[in-house]
Amino acid sequence: MASADLREELTCPICLSIYTQPVMLRCGHNFCQGCIGRMWDSNVGLGVYTCPECRAEFQERPALQRNLKLCNIVERFLSIQPGQEEAVIFCTYCDSSVPAAKTCLLCDTSLCDQHLKRHCKSEEHVLTEPTTSLKNRKCPIHKKIIEYYCSEDAACICVSCCLAGEHRGHQVEPLNKASEKKKEKLRNVLEKLTSVREETEKRAQSLQEHRREAKEKAAGVTDRVTALFWDIREQLEVLEKRVLSEITRQEEQVSLRVSDLIQQLEIKRDELSREMLHIEELFNITDPLTVLQGPESDNADFCDPEEGDNEDRKRDDKRVPAVGDLDEVLISLTIQRLADIVTDLKAKRGFCVQGDSDILLDVNTAANNVSVSGDLKTGSSSERDQLRPNTPERFVSSQVLSTRSFSSGQHYWEVEISESGSRRVGISYPSIVRKGGQFLIGFNNKKSWCLCMWDEKYLVMHDSIATQIYPASPLQRLGIYLDYEAGRLSFYQLCDPIRHLHTVTATFTEPLHAAFYVCDNGWVTIRS
Repeated sequence: MASADLREELTCPICLSIYTQPVMLRCGHNFCQGCIGRMWDSNVGLGVYTCPECRAEFQERPALQRNLKLCNIVERFLSIQPGQEEAVIFCTYCDSSVPAAKTCLLCDTSLCDQHLKRHCKSEEHVLTEPTTSLKNRKCPIHKKIIEYYCSEDAACICVSCCLAGEHRGHQVEPLNKASEKKKEKLRNVLEKLTSVREETEKRAQSLQEHRREAKEKAAGVTDRVTALFWDIREQLEVLEKRVLSEITRQEEQVSLRVSDLIQQLEIKRDELSREMLHIEELFNITDPLTVLQGPESDNADFCDPEEGDNEDRKRDDKRVPAVGDLDEVLISLTIQRLADIVTDLKAKRGFCVQGDSDILLDVNTAANNVSVSGDLKTGSSSERDQLRPNTPERFVSSQVLSTRSFSSGQHYWEVEISESGSRRVGISYPSIVRKGGQFLIGFNNKKSWCLCMWDEKYLVMHDSIATQIYPASPLQRLGIYLDYEAGRLSFYQLCDPIRHLHTVTATFTEPLHAAFYVCDNGWVTIRS
């Protein structure tokens, strides 16, 4: 009864069998490592991992830790179970249920200690631990005890099989000796498997550590990006207030000047109204003498009002501020500070990739079928021989290097490429051969790395080994990032959004030059 209760406690809730490599979850429940792993693998699309017992949820897949104590209990339980089963084998000759001490394979009987003393001591009578599986111990053909092993047929046989049966003439040996040889082989296999398992566990731990580091790095980058955009929003608000304040100041300044002119015009309007009233009164007097003897008008322009009005209008028009007096240039320059703010904040948060603006094509390395523009920024395929002098630095065909080299630090440049033709962009050691069969970048003896483009096919090449990549759309503009110390070369497709194409890693041992290949009417332009 106690054994049955213990078996129930040692049963996996998923497979309903005795635990195999039991693991414990954070909620305290135990399962076979394979059972819980397969269940979670089948539910990977749900985005949440649950305990089959208590339904506790885990947002991330928990790392499975073996329950060593439970493992030991399971092993102890399984080790005593066969003993309990064999204890039910009783002596063949005893009337009462007396446990057997040995089983004779020749006699097909089980013997207690008393009957074992009287049993025949002949070598033909093979004694083993008590067992009921006697059929497996005898030859199914000759019904004799199996005593030998045929290594040619990998079969356990009896003496008749050796002398007169189908195994006659084969290489055979006693079971004990064959068993020891097999155990030795198994011991070697076990040692190798143990070593492989240890290496596998180390790799798994290394990958778990790598995953943890990636998670920590992603969290750090997330914090930096969040802080960057927070700073940008804060600076944008300050800049917005500054620009709106400047617009308001200019508007108030114009409004004040216009208000002053309006006030002067209103005074003049009142004066004109009084003059008009005086004139209207004179119109209403019928006595000529009174009209002629009346006082003259105070308005100096009374006799010629149109001439005075024209002069006043011209003078006032000059004083009226034009709409263009709102200084939009000042406002635009203030808004352009936005780019400086973003650049400064990006540098502060470690997100600023400065482009190298001094990358130029080296005409001294350009092949004579490569045309180089006057600003040394564009290299294009040319059918006309450029008639440059044949020097050791010059490529035999289609290639050109940059004048600048990179022996340390981080560098970034952008290129625009033609839609057709054969094009390659990358980096190269200056020791790359310029003639012969290995001058092509990406196809020589570990001297260069490049992205090859032709017939809508895209390959990253190094040492003649190709890795095909699949951009979302045809490549037109590329960003190239080089970190010399880290041994990293990355290609980016400059589209919306920007896409990472491929990164190669290497240990750089020489200075590096930007390298370009153009053929079949292809061209490349440096945009940095």
